[in-house]
Amino acid sequence: MTLVLATRNAHKVRELAALLAPHELRPLPEEVTLPPETGETFADNALGKARAAAAAAGGPAVADDSGIEAAALGGAPGVRSARHAGEDATDEENLAKLLREAPAGSGLAYVCAIAYVDPARGVEKVFEGRCTGTLAAEPRGVGGFGYDPAFVPDEHPDRTMAELSPDEKDAISHRGRAARLLRAWLGR
Repeated sequence: MTLVLATRNAHKVRELAALLAPHELRPLPEEVTLPPETGETFADNALGKARAAAAAAGGPAVADDSGIEAAALGGAPGVRSARHAGEDATDEENLAKLLREAPAGSGLAYVCAIAYVDPARGVEKVFEGRCTGTLAAEPRGVGGFGYDPAFVPDEHPDRTMAELSPDEKDAISHRGRAARLLRAWLGR
């Protein structure tokens, strides 16, 4: 099946293309404007983007919204993860702010909601994946992106997500878990 992927984030494109194979992902057409991420939940934001992409493409589309929840911050930054340090913050600025605000060793959860929208069939589904872990004292590793250098997953307590191989990360990540649920639902 061919799906339009409602993102312009190159990291997400690479991850999801591998995770959703054998389904083919088409890039979001440049002229499509995605709605702002103003939802209260990851599912709200993912559905809004998938609906916009499906309407523009005239066929099935998928979108994700994901982020990190810090127990020490009452679940923040949550849906504001990409804007934690400000509207135009870089990954490094967002990570630095989290490291200033939350103590090392405190609980974290990565959350990902992937929405599938097929307007022709009237189908909308959301699949959620979670990965739990703790906050490292300082960033480590060169793989991954976002908060990965400080996220120590429960399954690999000696390494951060940025220190895992892509296959190791995909096996336990929030995005990997949500994508496998979608792929299974699609029949492969």
